[in-house]
Amino acid sequence: MERFVSLRKNIDFGRVYRQGRSCGNRLLVMYVLPGGRDHIGRVGISVSKKVGNSVVRHRIKRLIRENIRLNLDMYDNSSDYVIIARKGAEDASYHEIGKALEKLIKKHKESDHASC
Repeated sequence: MERFVSLRKNIDFGRVYRQGRSCGNRLLVMYVLPGGRDHIGRVGISVSKKVGNSVVRHRIKRLIRENIRLNLDMYDNSSDYVIIARKGAEDASYHEIGKALEKLIKKHKESDHASC
């Protein structure tokens, strides 16, 4: 079972927010900050209290984490990612979250140095 490294510190989240590129859809927003060759890619997941109570927020985090784990080959292993769940994500299924993540990854790869 492969795992990804998580972003944990507030300063790391802030760096990705400030310096990274963002793309979004109706369920998720994804910030990507490319790293160097020596950098190990990390993923941070953020779900606001506006989305729902703790049970709902944790469910969304689990769905996002599992989708990422199963599709690690789609992600650049030297970039930092921050994924933010939007208000509509509380009713989304596992497959809807997966499709939303896949579309965001494709947007980032297509728009390489432009904003989405």
